[in-house]
Formats: sequence, C-alpha cells, structure tokens
Amino acid sequence: MPKKKFDVLNSRAPRVDAAIKATGKAQYADDLSRTGQLYGAILQSPLAHARILSIDTGKAERLPGVKAVITAKDVGLTKYGVSPARYDETLFAHDKVRYVGDEIAAVAAVDPATAQAALDLIKVEYEELPAVLTIDEALADKAPQLHDDYPGNISAEVHQEFGDVAAAFKECDFIHTHKLVNKRQDGGFIEPHSCVAEYDHDGRLTLYTSTQVSHYVQRTVAMVTGIPIGRVRVVRPCVGGGFGPKCEATPLELSACFLAIKTGSPVKITYSREQVFLHSRARHQFYHEMTTGFKKDGTIMALAHSCRLDGGAYSSFGIATVYYAGSLLGAPYRLPNMKYDGMRVYTNKPACGAQRGHGGVAARACFEQQLDIIAEELKIDPIELRMMNMMETGDTTCNALDMSSLGMKECVNAVKKGSKWQKKKGKLPDGKGIGMACGFFVSGAGYPIYRSDTFHSTAEIKVAEDGGTVILRSGIAEIGQGANTMVAMIAAETLGIPLADVRVDSGDTDYSVDLGAYSSRQTLMSGHATKDAAENVKAQILAVVADKLKMDVKNLDIRNGFVKVKGRKKLDFAKFRDYYRKEHRGWPNMPDGAELSFTEAARMAFLKKGTIVGTGKYKPPILGGKFKGAAVGTSPAYGGSAQVVEVTVDRQTGRITVDDMTDAHDCGLAINKTMVEGQMQGSLSMGLGEALFEEVKFDEKGHLMTPSLGEYRIATALDMPNIDTLIIESGEPNGPFGAKEVGEGAIMPTIPAILNAVYDATGVRITELPLTPERVLLALKEAEAEKNA
Repeated sequence: MPKKKFDVLNSRAPRVDAAIKATGKAQYADDLSRTGQLYGAILQSPLAHARILSIDTGKAERLPGVKAVITAKDVGLTKYGVSPARYDETLFAHDKVRYVGDEIAAVAAVDPATAQAALDLIKVEYEELPAVLTIDEALADKAPQLHDDYPGNISAEVHQEFGDVAAAFKECDFIHTHKLVNKRQDGGFIEPHSCVAEYDHDGRLTLYTSTQVSHYVQRTVAMVTGIPIGRVRVVRPCVGGGFGPKCEATPLELSACFLAIKTGSPVKITYSREQVFLHSRARHQFYHEMTTGFKKDGTIMALAHSCRLDGGAYSSFGIATVYYAGSLLGAPYRLPNMKYDGMRVYTNKPACGAQRGHGGVAARACFEQQLDIIAEELKIDPIELRMMNMMETGDTTCNALDMSSLGMKECVNAVKKGSKWQKKKGKLPDGKGIGMACGFFVSGAGYPIYRSDTFHSTAEIKVAEDGGTVILRSGIAEIGQGANTMVAMIAAETLGIPLADVRVDSGDTDYSVDLGAYSSRQTLMSGHATKDAAENVKAQILAVVADKLKMDVKNLDIRNGFVKVKGRKKLDFAKFRDYYRKEHRGWPNMPDGAELSFTEAARMAFLKKGTIVGTGKYKPPILGGKFKGAAVGTSPAYGGSAQVVEVTVDRQTGRITVDDMTDAHDCGLAINKTMVEGQMQGSLSMGLGEALFEEVKFDEKGHLMTPSLGEYRIATALDMPNIDTLIIESGEPNGPFGAKEVGEGAIMPTIPAILNAVYDATGVRITELPLTPERVLLALKEAEAEKNA
C-alpha cells in the first residue's frame, strides 16, 4: 500500500523554538525575576540517618535580610510522593533524617548570600543512627528501619508468573543463568531545577518551574499547601532537559511556595549541581539475575527473572520502576512463559526514580547479553536467533501487551544491512568487535499515576479574529525534545495550513490538562488531543463555508492554506467577492485571488459565529490484563529498536572506544524526521555514557563523592562515534497519523550492544557496569589468569 503523502508531517521542518534558543532569547526558570523577589535556600542533613532532637531557628530569623524561616512545624506533615500507594515523604524531616541531603528547613532572604548565611545559623541537634547503604545491609536481620510503615526496608515487591515456567524448563534443551549489575546514574541535564513562586492578594499561587509534569506538580502543591487546585497555577518556562528526574514535585518547589505564602513576596530557589545529585530521582542500581530456557533450534521457551533495586530513602517512582523492570521483557520476542520476582529496597541514600527508559534499561541489557551467550552456545548468528523469535504486528505477549504495530523485523534488517554485519561479524581483528541488541518501550503509560478517569491530554485551538494565525494552547511539556514543534505540525497538517501560521503556548496548567513528558507519551497522547482540537476547528470553519456555497460539507477540505472542493482543483472565489467587499470594509488585505484561503474562510466563520475555538482530548482505551500490576507496562502502542555497535578495546589499558553505531527505530510515522533522528542520537549518547562512564558514588558515611559534572562524567561530543540513524515507519493505528514513541525506546539496545561488542572484541563477558578501563582491564587479566591456570 503506498505511503500517504503529507503537506507538513513527515518532513524536516525547523523547530518552532529554534530562533529563541539559537539567539539566547529563551527564558528558563533561573532567568526569571519578579519585583520584590526574595531568594530561598534549603537546609539539608549532613547525616545519612539520624533522629532530630531539636531545631533552633532563632539566630537565622534575627539575621538582617532574612524574611522567613520554615520547618516542619510551619508547613505540616502532609505526606506526598508520586504514587498515592506510597506517599512516604513530608516536605521537611520532623522525626529523623534518612539520607545526606534530606530537607530540614528553608529560608527566604533578600539575596542568595544572606539566605546561605541564615542556613549556617540554624542549629539542629541530632542523635546519629546506624545507616544502611547497600541492599544487603538494608535486608539484614535487625537492620535499622527507614520507615515504620514499611518493615524490612522493603519499598515494594512484585511476584508475577505467566504460563508455567517450571514445566517449560523441563522441555528445554538448553538453560542458562546470567547476572548483570549496573550502578546508580544521574540524568545529567544541563539545567538544574529552578523555580519562582508567587502568592497574590486573592489567595492564588503561581509557580514557574523547570518541570516535565506541570499537572502533577499542581496536584501535589495543592495537596501539601491545602490551597484548592483551581487556585494553583503551574507554568513551565523553557526547560533545559529532564530525562525523568523532573517528573515529580520537588522540595525546592514546595519550599518556594510555602515561603511565598508566608512572606507575600515572590521567592526563587535554584538547586546547585550538588543538590541536583542529592535530590536524585534518577536511575536505580539494579541487580538482575535471569534464567532462560531454549530449544536446540533456538526457540525461547521460558524466562525466570529476579531483580533487586536500591531505591534510596523514599519511593518516588519506585513502584512503577520495579514493575517495568519485569513487564517490558515480555516483548519484542515471543516468550510464552515468564516469571518475575522484583524487590525495591530502602537505603540511606537519595531516592531514585524515573530516568529515560524507565526501569527497563538494565533489564534489557541483561536479557540481550544473555541472548548472545545462548546464540554462541547454539552456534546461531545473534541476529538470526532474535529474528526467529521476533513478535509481529497483531501478537500479544504472555503478560497481555498488544502489538498493534511492531516494525522490529524491519529494524533488525535495517541495522544488519546498514552496519555490514555479515561482512564483519566474526571477521574483525583481535581488539575490535561488533555487537547488536534490540529494544522495546511503551508509547505512553496506559493509566495515570493516580486512579482517575481523567483525560491524559486536552488541547485548545483558537483562531485569531483575522483568521491569519492559529493559537494552540496545551499543557504539554516542551523539555527540549521538540514537543511544541510536534503539536504545531499536527495542528497545521490537520487544519491544512502552513506550519508558520500556528503559534504554540504550552506548559501552563491554565491552558489544559496534560499529564506531561514521561513514558514517551507526548507524541501519541498530546498529538491525539491536538489533532482532535484541530479537527473541531476545521469542522466549524467548513460548516460556514458549506452553508455559503450551499454544498455538502463532506465535499470540502482545506489543503495548503486553501479551501478545496473534492474533485476540483480550485474553488472560485468570485461569488464571495461582493460579500467580502461589504464585510471587510476598511479591513487590510482584502482578498482579490480566485481561491478561498483558510484566512478568508476563518474570517467568514468569525463574522458568523464569533471567536472560533476548538477543543480536543485523549485518553487510552482499557488496556492490558486483570492481574496485579497489569497497569504498569500497558500502552496504546509500543516502539521497537535495533542497534549494532562497533568498538575497539585496548588490551593494555582496558579503554573502550566506540567506533560506530547503527540504530533503527520504529516510530510509527516520523512527524519530524530531524527531531526523530535527534532523539535517537540523544538516546545513544546517554546509553553510551551509562555503559562506559557514569556512576554516582557515596562514601562509607553516605556522603556524595560525585557532586559535579567534573566527578560524574557523562558522554560528550568527543566520545561519540559516527552514528547512522535509520527511521522505520510501521504505521501505528492507535497513534495520530500513525505516529508513536521515539524519546526513550532508542536507549534500550545501546548498553547491551556495547557489552556484546566488547565480548566480540575480547572474548571476555563483563557483567558489571560501567565499563571503566579499570574494570575492563581487571576482567581481561582475570580471564587470562583463568586460561593459564
């Protein structure tokens, strides 16, 4: 079937925010300044675990320039968090602190220096308690308990089985057990969290903040402050990256709100880079163990998977994370029997949360590395093993995930050809290797974080009085990924007008409800709401034109900025000339052309109906199974990816150089090809950094040892190889114009492809990340010693 042709979509249109960002005119939260603005600072615990005996704020309150000091006694003990099932945080610690960095108090002062000085004057008396800094310490008998409500320091547990794993293993010809350990990692976004809170005389609170989820922040702020949600407005300025750790309300935002309420003045707080690391909410450390059974022909029969997560001191996104680590392994391969046991454990470290590829990245790395091990044992090419077990469109996983579209085979074939796999696999010199892996991820979470029938996204489109500009208002989160451009293109395509005629105002909870940028949901869900709103506007305008023409509206359309009659090339405007000369008296740009433009048709509709406003909405249908935890992993659609990586390993130093990366991703339809490629390249960069460099480290007392981007190394342009990005379009029936995710799924194959390439280069299988030169060199020496023993 021939591919549908678009006027705006599937192109390389420039981003709608390109000019303001390229010229430095874009305003981020820390650029904001309000009249009478105060500056906030937060007092954080120096101890990993301690009982609070007393807090004396007297000296801080008396310091000239200090306008307010707040502690738990001022803000109350309302518990909050991400999932209502695990509200385990209060804004300020009141009984004990649970990690180095736990919040105790906040101050507002006339300048940042005074605010910091005030923190030094707050006297806190502690009784230090034993800290648990590893999973084993936290789970030990008689271990210190972080939360009374969660005995044994167990934050969340998952036990699931689909099919009969034990019976399937009895039918297997080959069974292999494999382990993989990663390290805690950080999002590494360029812009630290920052916000400004204002409280007006009418009791309305406005929060300008660097966030991915304006709606969820609004709900949490309303809940914790006690202000009705209709009087809380959250506005997202430009955001310098999020990647997951900006997906929830933060102590920074809540502190600024309470300080603004108490002082009556605007209050700004910005995290230092060290505070970003202390807030964390990024990638968990995972301990994966998988046992997989195969038939001798390579057919996958069963998977038994156990996983333990070091969650830090609070839950954050932890419940979803521990489920995602298991559920996303149900695809893209046909896996009839799967058993998963997951446990997230509290430790006296900053809380972990969601980060790009939420929950699934390390699990996918373990599984894909294991597939290569099995392929070698069975003497099957790793690509062939994957292809023979690959799911296809229309398949359903053993854990009830429906593949409404799945271009995985196309992705694998694309990278196989693009990387010249057959010419290189098994034929490269010692020290050079090639490896591949596949990925799989959701295209929007099927259910909101809190139980609700709310729409996941709504949108409003208003046509200006002159018909020349369309204003799209949406709550979507433009965090650098191009969300504003995506919805602008969908609106333009649906309305049949040039992209330049669409203006996007987004990220304000006063505009509409949108759950935000997480779980790769913006294109599918916000795109659907935008398309719905645009169709509403288009229908209103064409109804007026049809009435004037005495035609059936079904025969009218708008394309390339002009009203069209189906089956005719042009619509003669002559019969409207007298009407326009009368109604447009004195109006500039009175039409003279032979065609009826969108601008003229919209003006006609305005004169008859008043302001033309269209609204749109989207929420997924009922998805998934009925078992406990079925809501996590269900999605209206799924994205798939495949990747081939080439590396060089220096046997003398252990240093790994990634030489080439070939990546293919099934995004359904590329709304904007350049942005899709950018998302793929960004995912590969993050995956490379997590594979080779990144590790958040703590000392024996729980103090952060990597407090800056100097100590914590992320991948730079100098680390990146040549990248070949291949777009696969499967046409997703549940997505707007066939589109689905690309934001997170592309990171999934990167780490295992690198791991498999390193094995191909050295013959040594490494099962602990990151692949630092020291770790690689040690593994090479151990393998050599074992060989010579």
